[in-house]
Amino acid sequence: MTIFSNFTYEELTIGQTASMTRQVTADDVKAFALVTHDYNPAHLDNEYAEQSQFKGVIAHGMWTAGLLSALIGTKFPGLGTIYLNQSLSFRRPVHIDDTLTATLTVKSKDDSKKWVVLDCQVTNQEGKAVVTGEAQVIPPTEKTSREAVKLDDFTLRQTFTE
Repeated sequence: MTIFSNFTYEELTIGQTASMTRQVTADDVKAFALVTHDYNPAHLDNEYAEQSQFKGVIAHGMWTAGLLSALIGTKFPGLGTIYLNQSLSFRRPVHIDDTLTATLTVKSKDDSKKWVVLDCQVTNQEGKAVVTGEAQVIPPTEKTSREAVKLDDFTLRQTFTE
């Protein structure tokens, strides 16, 4: 059982950080393609991707950025956080089996609005930045915890619409 909790605006301090680590799988990339309908062959076709500048299949940049969103929504600040704004720079490709660490650091706080700016970084297993940016969020004002929702297994199907 996984329990999610949060940090309130008042609990956050400049320089405070949180991280999560995840290995990218081929199934992650396929699922992201199916959900978003982003069938770019750079993400799905080995033969095509081997001829690209990346020399192999790469994960979608937005899948990688999604790790930052997951961290914001589930851990830091966590439950009840409102996402206002996000800037992103994609620094290097992410390959299947790369191990990524998403890290958020409190950069600034606006006491008048109760908003927070988070420095965002995703690094690979070599410690090299693959995504950097900033997020602006409204952290929760009340402390809360709850059990993670258990998702049932489901099947994704490829559909093409014009």
